[in-house]
Amino acid sequence: MGTRARTRRFTGWLDPVNDVDQAISRAVSRHPRSRVDDVMKALSGAANHSVLWFAIAAVLASRKGASRKAALRGVLAVAGASATANGIAKPLLPRRRPAASELPAYQVLAHPPTSSSFPSGHAASAAAFATAVCLESPRLGLVVAPVAATVAYSRVHVGVHWASDVLVGFGLGTGIALATRRWWPVRASDEARARPIDSVPPLPGGEGMLVVANSRSGPAGTDPSDDVAAALPLARLVPVREGEDLTDALDAEIARSDGWVKAIGVAGGDGTVVSAASVAVRHGLPLMVVPAGTLNHFARDVGIYDLQEAVDASAAGEAVAAGLAEVVAHPVGDPTGDAVIRRHHFLNTASIGSYPELVRLREKLQPRWGKWPAFAAALVTVLRRSEKVHVRINGKWEYVWFLFVGNGPYHPRGMVPAFRPTLDSGLLDVRWVRADLRFSRLRVIISLLLGALGHSRVYQQAEMTRLDVELVQPSVLATDGEVVEEAGRYTFGVSPHPVPVYRRDERNWSDRERPFLG
Repeated sequence: MGTRARTRRFTGWLDPVNDVDQAISRAVSRHPRSRVDDVMKALSGAANHSVLWFAIAAVLASRKGASRKAALRGVLAVAGASATANGIAKPLLPRRRPAASELPAYQVLAHPPTSSSFPSGHAASAAAFATAVCLESPRLGLVVAPVAATVAYSRVHVGVHWASDVLVGFGLGTGIALATRRWWPVRASDEARARPIDSVPPLPGGEGMLVVANSRSGPAGTDPSDDVAAALPLARLVPVREGEDLTDALDAEIARSDGWVKAIGVAGGDGTVVSAASVAVRHGLPLMVVPAGTLNHFARDVGIYDLQEAVDASAAGEAVAAGLAEVVAHPVGDPTGDAVIRRHHFLNTASIGSYPELVRLREKLQPRWGKWPAFAAALVTVLRRSEKVHVRINGKWEYVWFLFVGNGPYHPRGMVPAFRPTLDSGLLDVRWVRADLRFSRLRVIISLLLGALGHSRVYQQAEMTRLDVELVQPSVLATDGEVVEEAGRYTFGVSPHPVPVYRRDERNWSDRERPFLG
């Protein structure tokens, strides 16, 4: 069937819609000339090839956090919407554009497009970008949405689209932006749920707190010690010396304090935090966390984003329970499994196989790309060059590419782990990618692209309270992104005693303290 015949058939089905479209276009054409006409033409032209949305995305990406994630999600949504509208829908559903002769000259574009009118690619891209931004930051979405709606209307005003083209395009773009959640989940809350603990002491000014500040945790040239000392003038600071074991230093200070220490404070990255947390659990002390590392995964899960939030929580004496996972390394060939090489704690994740390399690559890409896209790119890269690991998982031998163990269930289920909604579940989230199936790496990548990783036989996931792992050849263990051990057998579990971590209860904020939550 030719293009003209398909056009007649398509429009024949939609005669009532065509009548409404023509009525709307005639109503728009009767408006007297004004500055609105120039604005509509300029805005419509600015959105050609999505240049307007890419420019806004560049501005949003200049700021870290939700703004940068909104920019990246917006660009991905625009790419999907534009490809679908212009590359698929237009060729399949051709439609004639409004006749330029029916519009006044001051409304018509100098060089109107000649492609199919249905659907509006401009409207699809506008809706995709605005919806994607709203998913990451409703506050920014309130600014972008009116611009997107105006761009969509401008296509009717300048006479290059019918109103129904715009409506369908807008719906298409919105749907594609919402669909990005299948591959890149949106976190509903910035902080994980946790059980409140009422027995922690309030420590205004840091009275009774032993604080360790690691200047090597964050960006080069930054040292949180001075800021911590100024914010907590009554606390005792423990310097971190190169080559010194942090847990030994804290244990020695607590032993010399003669009961003065009521809490442990830590300013650093996840590696420093987990060392302080292990000391806090051993001595039955609460923990104050100051995010001073590069990524600060644990602090973000707790809901502490800066020094002042940590200080306020410790002064108020408000805390939540956070689970502390542990892994025991055993010597190879130990028949009983009772011999211990070393015991490690972790607050976020542990891994065996090529996962440590994946984490390092993800952390390198994450500041520019965002967590999930960086993880996906790192996964594809690492799978391409990784080697199989022969491992027995809870009594069953398998070949795997890597083994991931999370301290608590991570979300989304059946996909790349992005965040955890609960801090004190008492469970381990165990995931591995099988290497014993044909084309297993290719199958993982295809499943990842289709958003169907959880339905692939290659991808395995389970929740448990204890995990025994034995390897044919000793393999490295990484905890919280740092390689800490190499052994042939590991036992994972969750400590029965969670660590109390200072965090303000939102219900106790005054109106003056309450932040604007976008």
